[in-house]
Amino acid sequence: MTTAQQAYQELTEISKETQLIDSIGSLLNWELETYMPKNGAGLRAQQLSYLSGLAHRKFTDPKIGELLDIADSNGVAVASHSDKAINLREWRHSYDREIKVPTELVEEITRTAVVAHDAWVQAREKSDFSIFLPDLGKLIALVRQKAECIGYKDTPYDALLDGFEPGVTTAQVKVWFDNLKAELIPLLRAIQAAPLRPKTEIVHRHYPIDRQKIFGQAAAAAFGFDFGGGRLDTVTHPFCSTLGPGDSRITTRYTDTFFNESFFGILHETGHGLYGQNLPADAFGTPMGDPISLGIHESQSRLWENFVGRSRPYWRYFFPRAQQIYPEALGDVSVEEFYFAVNEVKPSYIRVEADEVTYNLHIMLRFEIEQAIITGELAVEDIPAVWNEMFEDFLGIPVPDDSRGCLQDVHWSFAGFGYFSTYALGNLYGAQIFAKIREDMPDLDQQMACGDFMPLLDWLKVHIYSLGQRYRSMELVEQITGRQPGHEALMAYLNQKFGELYQL
Repeated sequence: MTTAQQAYQELTEISKETQLIDSIGSLLNWELETYMPKNGAGLRAQQLSYLSGLAHRKFTDPKIGELLDIADSNGVAVASHSDKAINLREWRHSYDREIKVPTELVEEITRTAVVAHDAWVQAREKSDFSIFLPDLGKLIALVRQKAECIGYKDTPYDALLDGFEPGVTTAQVKVWFDNLKAELIPLLRAIQAAPLRPKTEIVHRHYPIDRQKIFGQAAAAAFGFDFGGGRLDTVTHPFCSTLGPGDSRITTRYTDTFFNESFFGILHETGHGLYGQNLPADAFGTPMGDPISLGIHESQSRLWENFVGRSRPYWRYFFPRAQQIYPEALGDVSVEEFYFAVNEVKPSYIRVEADEVTYNLHIMLRFEIEQAIITGELAVEDIPAVWNEMFEDFLGIPVPDDSRGCLQDVHWSFAGFGYFSTYALGNLYGAQIFAKIREDMPDLDQQMACGDFMPLLDWLKVHIYSLGQRYRSMELVEQITGRQPGHEALMAYLNQKFGELYQL
């Protein structure tokens, strides 16, 4: 007869094996985005489909359910926040979701996504949605099937959102977004009406790409990113991929006439990479060695990119170094001029280049469109027209083409429906957490102005990175700040920072 301890040990071994399979899949996905020959998409689709099916079969074997029942026969997963309890809780959550989805469907989604990604790249290059349309239509149909298999209480979008932000519902996100939008739009209008404007031509001067790579890598290292356990590469759409302990990879894209694109992209992905590099290595393969959610992950990338990397203290330290590496572009620029230029607020087309005020409007648009796609209220072929109409309504500028419209993001090509809302949730969580950090570290600005980011990194290690999945996202934010997540901290930060910059 299997004891509870034996069952737990067997679950641990299966979980670690499944994580190894997922890690190999992540490596293949990273290589697909970086170095894979374009003609390799067909084989890569087969490889990734095989791995996703293998991992799914292993973790949905009925034996897993039996082991979970035995391992938690005394109710430990309900009774405490011990490592064992957390692992059992999260294994149960994943098993109960995944057991409902046929392995054949998992394999088909993965296979279709690889082909769709190749179509998306071509469509984006040619700014032609019709190239992506057939494969996107197939993916949407498959994702709808997945949502129906998992089940939901209110909307099929809940089933998808839960895969990225466990425990958070579409209705909760809608309340947060509605509250945020009600205050965000007036702030944007006030900034647009303000007479003061930054000298934005500063960031659009010539910045040699070879120097951008050197400067960006130095900035990531200054935050604590370990290049002995990571690397920086060039891609079409920036991302971070943590394969496991000792291997966390970040990416960016470069334009020699725009400073912000690569630099802040690197800071953003470094935030993700720091989270990945500082998870408990000895817990790899179990929930206690995994990040909490994409929303919390995004809170870290946005924290390092914006709350730190776009702050005045940060540039007091880094601007003299920027002038050294870009003497032609920045020799006649003051730190205050540069600080204002990199914090310009202006509605723009590309989400990853959006300023802190308008960024969340990009996410709200995608959140609404995705819900309509999944419920069937929006036909796939109508996406560009609806996108363009909503974009102009939200941000006040007409969309010139598909590449700067509905084709700009990679997420739909890998079936990432439910993903986008986590970006804005990251801003909400991040602002609330950073406000608490300021309370705990009153000399934070002085530290950053001296180029010392290690006290901040150490705080995050203790309060977030080292905890694995001990708490769900909303519980973690409340545990750290004493309050449930909301829009108030983010709006206080935006009002203070941009009220000062634009003299509102």
